[in-house]
Amino acid sequence: MVVVLALVSAFIWPGWALNKGDEANSQGTTSQGASQDASEPTTPSIDAVALPDDASELLKAMPDSVLNFARTKADASTSWSGASPVEEYTLTYSTGKDGQEVTLEVAQWSQDEDAQSQYDNLTGAMTGKELGSGNVKVSGEATGAYSAKTDPNDETKAIAVWRNDTVVFQATGAKDSVQRFYQQFPL
Repeated sequence: MVVVLALVSAFIWPGWALNKGDEANSQGTTSQGASQDASEPTTPSIDAVALPDDASELLKAMPDSVLNFARTKADASTSWSGASPVEEYTLTYSTGKDGQEVTLEVAQWSQDEDAQSQYDNLTGAMTGKELGSGNVKVSGEATGAYSAKTDPNDETKAIAVWRNDTVVFQATGAKDSVQRFYQQFPL
């Protein structure tokens, strides 16, 4: 119930999940990133794809858009099935331009310890250059953490992983897209 309320409240107060104060102190945060954001649109130029009628509460909590990224795909997933999540999805968000897509893997566990374990496994495997890290806070209390790094095989790509209570998210794609996306994702 707490998770559902937290997810629903994200739509009332978008962006609450990421601790902006920690981002300012994070390694890799630069004014160049801010100037790039200022020139990028903040609303999508394409329509979001509707969710299925039988979508779960977790899937319904996924936003139609984040900045100029619209949801273009949402499918059940088994990528993290070895970690036994209660439910798991792969979503694609796009600006409509080639090479700017962000793939979002999201899963929920029944216990926050299980979500923490998955978060630790994912972030422990990230070996690229750090772009940002810190705590995810809800109403001033830490409910998780986030980490973003470049892809070690391709500096133009990035991976961002964050945990908010029992839900873990992993965004992958072009570095600039991932950085803009995860920082504004409302959950």
